[in-house]
Amino acid sequence: MVEKVRERLAVSKLAAHKFDGERLILRKLNELEVRKQYQIEIKSRFAALENLNDGEDINRAWENNKENIKTSATESLVLHELKQHKPWFDEECLGFLDQKKQTKIQWEQESNQSSVDNLYNVRREASRHIRKKEGISES
Repeated sequence: MVEKVRERLAVSKLAAHKFDGERLILRKLNELEVRKQYQIEIKSRFAALENLNDGEDINRAWENNKENIKTSATESLVLHELKQHKPWFDEECLGFLDQKKQTKIQWEQESNQSSVDNLYNVRREASRHIRKKEGISES
């Protein structure tokens, strides 16, 4: 029973932290011109969808609606650029953190001594690498 709960928590944590990296500046919708442009985009896209056949699968229709809203938003609103606060943090560091995250999920799903040891080793290697990169950039 505990293992099932642990597995569900691991999956829900993973889903909660999933982020595709795109954020829109929604405050732009307060500007009248931007709001009108967005409304026009949405109306025209949904008008085009109404002309499609009605026998379409509900899941496919939902995906079309979702994509239309995303496309209209990216065309009308400005994407928020994420700031990089640490210039030394690169793709290699990101790879270490992803590996650490996957190892932790594996440990949560199957809690045995080998997964604990593996998690410990991966954490140690990730920390060493990040400390080394951070130290190089400060010098």
